[in-house]
Amino acid sequence: MTPHAVSAALASGAASLVEFIEAMTVVLAVGASRGLRSALLGAVLAVAVLAVLVALLGPALGRVPMAPAQLVLGSLLVLFGTRWLRKATRRAAGIIPLRDENAAFRRHSERIGKIDQPVERWDVPALAAAFQATAVEGLEVVFIVVAIGAGASGLLHAAIAGAASAFGIVCLLAVFLHRPITRVPENTLKQLVGSALSGLGLYWVGEGAGLEWPAGDLSIVFLTLAFLLLSTTTAWQLRRYRRGAVT
Repeated sequence: MTPHAVSAALASGAASLVEFIEAMTVVLAVGASRGLRSALLGAVLAVAVLAVLVALLGPALGRVPMAPAQLVLGSLLVLFGTRWLRKATRRAAGIIPLRDENAAFRRHSERIGKIDQPVERWDVPALAAAFQATAVEGLEVVFIVVAIGAGASGLLHAAIAGAASAFGIVCLLAVFLHRPITRVPENTLKQLVGSALSGLGLYWVGEGAGLEWPAGDLSIVFLTLAFLLLSTTTAWQLRRYRRGAVT
């Protein structure tokens, strides 16, 4: 694989991992409250629908002019990545609380409701809740895969491979843990992913505008590190400011 394809697969996989973790939290909560069989069916149906969307959108990418596609999709990736980066920076600075997967698990369990006896047939509320959660989070994965796949020729398969690998990792974790995946440093992961998406998107915007990047595909790495450094430095400065304001 080329460096561009590797970076595309890593960016797609890391971003998808965050979304799949959030979806799996809901699926596990629904399964614990209403029955795992219906929850898993809802998740599987949502994944199947999303796979059809990728299959339908993928062939259309070859008919899109490359430069305009890179400008538009690169801009969208920058907006998408900086949104994640902003939230992760604010969490790292203590301005907003870190995401608590245990609390999310309890919240989703209370919302779906608990039954005393497992149902013999399919539980429609459990199926619908798991389908909705997986579909909503999965739509972001579809956007990431399609956007990254449209960045250059041959990247769609790399982006799909990255997302599929992330899906497999989360499924394995769920099988072994049987509870919310609280051991994953979600905010740190989101900070890294936001930096990677922002760097990749900015690289494509430059290519679409005709810019010759000095280091070629390796410029993606430098841009990603620059966004990460900016986020980390900003969070550090905000923490210092908050401590000074309190004292």
